[in-house]
Formats: sequence, structure tokens, C-alpha cells
Amino acid sequence: MAMETPDRPVAYYDGACPVCAREVAFWRGRPGGGAIAWVDVSAPDAAPGPGLTRAAALARMHVRLPDGRLVAGARAFAVIWGAMPGFRRLGRLVGHPLVAPVAEAAYRGFLAVRRLWRRPPRAASA
Repeated sequence: MAMETPDRPVAYYDGACPVCAREVAFWRGRPGGGAIAWVDVSAPDAAPGPGLTRAAALARMHVRLPDGRLVAGARAFAVIWGAMPGFRRLGRLVGHPLVAPVAEAAYRGFLAVRRLWRRPPRAASA
């Protein structure tokens, strides 16, 4: 079965991570927040789609582009920020080939401590 192609980027985030959930709430509430579809992959019924497992989506931020390609980590944030008025320059900066590796290293540093804040995933209701 073919997946329907989204008309906007789809961001997959870990809603069980308090820091992640607060950040996504911030971005969703900003002008441009509707330019991104937001999927909380900690929800028991979350379906990240082809090429992305729930475990991988929980491990780091992913964005599925409208053409179906997946980007992750700092590149995912560059896409999100690029859709937000007032943050587009930051998105372009983080996506720049000279800056992207530094941004990715910083994101990996965050991931190393993020698991200390994560709540256990919600169980599927019977």
C-alpha cells in the first residue's frame, strides 16, 4: 500500500521527553507552526510511516519532507525553523554545509543527556 504524500513536512518527536514536548508546543504555537504536521511517536498508536521505525523516531527528531525523504537531527531542525517566520535565517544557517556538522554534534550532545529526562512511554489501552 502506498503512503499518501504529505503536502507539508511532518515532524516526528518524542512527546514523553518533557524538554521535547515543551519545545514542540512552543513551535506549534508560533506563526508558521501549522506549516509542519506534528506526530508524537510516544503515543501507542503513532505510525511514523515507511523507512522510519518507532524506535528510531523516539531516539531523535525526524522530519519527512513532502517528497517523502527523511531528514534527522540538526537537519530536521533546519527544516522546522525554515518554516517559521522569524527563524528562517536560523534554519538556513543550521542547514549550511559548514555549520550543519557543528549543529549535529551539539544535537548529539543534547541526546546524550535527554534520556535522563524522558518519561516511560505510554502503554496502549486495552
